[in-house]
Amino acid sequence: MISATDLYHVLTAVVPLYVAMILAYGSVKWWKIFTPDQCSGINRFVALFAVPLLSFHFISTNNPYAMNYRFIAADTLQKLIVLAVLAVWSRVSSRGSLEWSITLFSLSTLPNTLVMGIPLLKGMYGDASGSLMVQIVVLQCIIWYTLMLFLFEYRGARMLIAEQFPDTAGSIISFKVDSDIISLDGKEPLQTEAEVGEDGKLHVTVRKSTSSRSEIYSRRSHGPHSGVSMTPRPSNLTNAEIYSLQSSRNPTPRGSSFNHTDFYSMVNGKNTSNASPRHSNFGNLNFDEENGIGGFGNLSRANGVYGQGNTGYPAPASAGIFSPVSGPGAKKKANGVDAGKDLHMFVWSSSASPVSEGGIHVFRGGEYGNELGIGAHPKDYDDFGRDEFSFANRQGANGTDREGPVLSKLGSSSTAELHPKASASEIKATSMPPASVMTRLILIMVWRKLIRNPNTYSSLFGLTWSLISFRWNVQMPAIVAKSISILSDAGLGMAMFSLGLFMALQPRIIACGKTIAAFSMGVRFLTGPAVMAAASIAIGLKGTLLHIAIVQAALPQGIVPFVFAKEYNVHPDILSTMVIFGMLIALPITLVYYILLGL
Repeated sequence: MISATDLYHVLTAVVPLYVAMILAYGSVKWWKIFTPDQCSGINRFVALFAVPLLSFHFISTNNPYAMNYRFIAADTLQKLIVLAVLAVWSRVSSRGSLEWSITLFSLSTLPNTLVMGIPLLKGMYGDASGSLMVQIVVLQCIIWYTLMLFLFEYRGARMLIAEQFPDTAGSIISFKVDSDIISLDGKEPLQTEAEVGEDGKLHVTVRKSTSSRSEIYSRRSHGPHSGVSMTPRPSNLTNAEIYSLQSSRNPTPRGSSFNHTDFYSMVNGKNTSNASPRHSNFGNLNFDEENGIGGFGNLSRANGVYGQGNTGYPAPASAGIFSPVSGPGAKKKANGVDAGKDLHMFVWSSSASPVSEGGIHVFRGGEYGNELGIGAHPKDYDDFGRDEFSFANRQGANGTDREGPVLSKLGSSSTAELHPKASASEIKATSMPPASVMTRLILIMVWRKLIRNPNTYSSLFGLTWSLISFRWNVQMPAIVAKSISILSDAGLGMAMFSLGLFMALQPRIIACGKTIAAFSMGVRFLTGPAVMAAASIAIGLKGTLLHIAIVQAALPQGIVPFVFAKEYNVHPDILSTMVIFGMLIALPITLVYYILLGL
């Protein structure tokens, strides 16, 4: 039976976290103490130092030789069961999709263990439960977050191949990706170049669009509103010129310099001198300065290209903590709060320096966004801040309804639906390159993402030190230990403070709509713990271990999955709602589990 003293210990451990979060929320929302740019500086500190050192501290002080393998097996089995069910569902159901499988996996199996789980479980079940939570954190950082990156990059690779090689993807035997490309998330304008080898197979090179490079140069030379840069790039297989266009508002679609007619003529030996060569998917689009690119003009105005809205050229992204979105055209409310600004996670650019989603470099403010050619219309920013995450029908500029995906169809707000060349049905129907080729491509991209994430290093260094320290009883020098401790001690509070800033600068707490929010809450707080309970019982966990396993599965949504969802534009509104609203209701829900399990 749970006593009042036990509940007091739980509240003592958790309430200080909420105090930090509420103070941050009030500092922005009520008292106007911090501006979004100042929040950016705070969150940069959290991203670079506080959270990585907090992770290092917990992992390095945990004995890896005393791990509870049954508890780890139960946690692993839960995730494997969910993965298997989602894989079957995406294959056999007409409503199944890779995007929803990734989102449902995140919701049901990846809780906020580091920031919320360790102090909460320590208050409930003592210090021994904290050690179990650290073991879960190690597995999450090293295995499960890497698996998430793999799935996201796999999705990006499928979309790119379906767009550029709808008929010849099966003939690709190698990919070469330029070193300045960090991800296939669809935010960077990419183009592909294909060469036919002596064996008749395709060798593909992926690089950034030449138009994006020339436009950045042009805008640095002539200012952010100097117009459109049109740089022809001749195909390496024909004499046809393939153009990639980019306006000051819309990201450039990923172009290809591969010509399918020429490929067939080379492989099959047919004479195609009289044939009309087939150009790139985007090679013949006409550019209209007002509405966007050719036939996609209305789409880009309503929904954005690649699901980004009309927010200008977004910076390349990876993983991190928080940063605000703003821009030269950001609309402000009457009380001075930026209506179009939306605090997002920090992302890691190719130079390994965090930049914000809206193109604002944390060192240089708005100048960086202007250099990249951000010339967003004020209405575009207004639409982005208010409308981007809506799952219901939305009013367009002319008063007509803009149809949004609905829960009954498990519709995706991801880029796969917003891009006409990469719909889910077309991707499923398109043949893919051999598995070994796809695996190598995805592993290259995942590796490039991981090496730019400071949490990767903190987890690996912490695990390495714990293996050495507990194996040979080696103590860390006091001067090093105290240097790490003074920053890691601030990590927990600063992480919650950043979450409060994130909440305050969001236009809506429930961004995805009440129906989908309720569905997501059910997956997070009911389905996840239920599957964990079944997996734990199957492994043989009993008593306190079983209770710990179930309660930790009922923790609020993890922050890192939201970072990935926002970066790859796969249901970011759902994950945003689960991080914010889930944190608010997490304490009463976990207390209910704690009380019921203690009866």
